[in-house]
Amino acid sequence: MNVIRYEPWRFVSRLQQDLDRLLGTSAAAADDTSAVTTDWIPAVDIKEEANGFLIHADVPGVEPKDIDVTLENGILTIRGQRRVEPREERDGYRRVERVSGQFFRRFSLPDTAATDGVQAKHSNGVLEVRIPKQQHVQPRRIKVDAA
Repeated sequence: MNVIRYEPWRFVSRLQQDLDRLLGTSAAAADDTSAVTTDWIPAVDIKEEANGFLIHADVPGVEPKDIDVTLENGILTIRGQRRVEPREERDGYRRVERVSGQFFRRFSLPDTAATDGVQAKHSNGVLEVRIPKQQHVQPRRIKVDAA
């Protein structure tokens, strides 16, 4: 029995790339994302809190040294790589579903994000990125005197 890994999103991604190439309208042509190949996409949760934004990305099996978080022009980029574990056929694998290779996610940050205070930490296979909000100056009421 041959094991075939079914990856439906790879087909959709390939279709998008083919259409972009055919029409010459690649949305990624303006930046470096066209050079990035993605083998898998980590699931993320994004939460807005009173004092900032919180992103949790599931990256099990990825070492912190293999994760790169960058912020440029209001775009937060998370990329990295899950290393391939050597598998020998004699071990009796019947099914292999854990994907290895590169991942890539990109998020546009709102104008309220304070990009200077972004922090990232990795714990138990979850990457946590905290993005604080800017301190807003409260509007000041100005008294109008009669002339």
